[in-house]
Amino acid sequence: MSGSEIRPIVRHAGTVLVGQLAVMAFGVTDTIVAGRFAEGALAALSVASAVYISVFVSLMGALQALLPVWAELHGARRQDEIGRSVRQSLYLCFATIVVGMAILLWPGALLRWTQVPDSMREEVERYLAVLAFALAPALLFRLFSTLSQSLGKPKVVTALQLVALLVKLPLSIWFTFGGAGVPAMGLVGCGWATLVVNWLLLASAIWLLRKEETYRECRIWQRIEPPDWHQIGQFARLGIPAGLAVLVEVTSFTLMALFIARLGTAASAAHQIASNLTALAYMVPLSLAIATSARVSWWLGAGNPAQARHAVRTGLLLAMCCALLLASAMLLLRRQLPAIYSDNPQVIAIAGMLLLATALYHLADAVQTLCVFVLRCYRITVAPLVIYCTLLWGVGLGGSYAMAYRGFGPWPPMQSPLAFWLMSALALVVTALLFAALLRRTVRRAG
Repeated sequence: MSGSEIRPIVRHAGTVLVGQLAVMAFGVTDTIVAGRFAEGALAALSVASAVYISVFVSLMGALQALLPVWAELHGARRQDEIGRSVRQSLYLCFATIVVGMAILLWPGALLRWTQVPDSMREEVERYLAVLAFALAPALLFRLFSTLSQSLGKPKVVTALQLVALLVKLPLSIWFTFGGAGVPAMGLVGCGWATLVVNWLLLASAIWLLRKEETYRECRIWQRIEPPDWHQIGQFARLGIPAGLAVLVEVTSFTLMALFIARLGTAASAAHQIASNLTALAYMVPLSLAIATSARVSWWLGAGNPAQARHAVRTGLLLAMCCALLLASAMLLLRRQLPAIYSDNPQVIAIAGMLLLATALYHLADAVQTLCVFVLRCYRITVAPLVIYCTLLWGVGLGGSYAMAYRGFGPWPPMQSPLAFWLMSALALVVTALLFAALLRRTVRRAG
């Protein structure tokens, strides 16, 4: 690995990672607070967060896919065009907000389809109703974050996310358990804390866009033009397949929570712990993928495909090394980590068993995440979507459901959340191998 690419990628990724961990701490906080409030609240959070994450992350993927567009303009020193491009992206952002809020406000059909127990359903729907109104600021802030990453300004986003965490922590505890005149709201209190924090983040981003010199150079604050359907079409061709790919990837992960819910509160709680730890580890390859894709697109915009190819290799090796370390930690600490979230011996035992599978899951996840982000830099989005649909939905989710509830041939149904993690890990391994081969061929063709 050449030092010329290691330093900028690691510096950028490190800054992004701190911010991503701050955001992940929102979920960790809610998981611990809900678990201490009531085991039923933790189980309901497992289901509700599965729905919300599926919606938010898939819509966020459509917006985050615009990073290569702005990074290339930045690399080509075409700052004036960035502002107009950002204004046009608002049309896409507003469309995602409408779609996302509709799903979160009326999740009943999804909950019935996945057979979520009636005892959980009311609390899940109340929690999602609050998060529906936190979605708009969250997606608009993600647009600001994507712009900042493309301009090489990750520290701005990270600073805001760290301050937001300092607000989120006490609010979640206060609203959940009550006090100082505020009634105990239970799980819904975590949702209200998220809503307050998201609107504060958006307000801070708007202030920075008006005052910070880097953003002012892009001339963002001008009258918004009528929709440029050609440019919006280009955004859609890049963002929609990317968003759908993220939807498939995330739902293959989060729908597990809905299917596992029928196994009882202990299984759901253990799965929530395993999911939370896996999502926390995922922040490392995600940060490296964001940093690497920004670097690759910058070099492509500067007209240097050879250096872009070198950045790809550096980012991939860094992701693999970090994944090995984190997977090893999951294996070695599989008994200690679940105890942080719950004091129920049954929940801890099941979660410890699940961490055996999550280690393999994370190794494959790190490779495929880096590959899919860099493929977007080369405008390759449809092939990953097809691979995701076939493997993650077909083999991973479909196979795990069959293994858990129907059985395979002479093997009876496992009736365990471990079935979902094992099949999903297998599907992700094959996905990572195919993505790596596709990326290698794409980079070679680019010169």
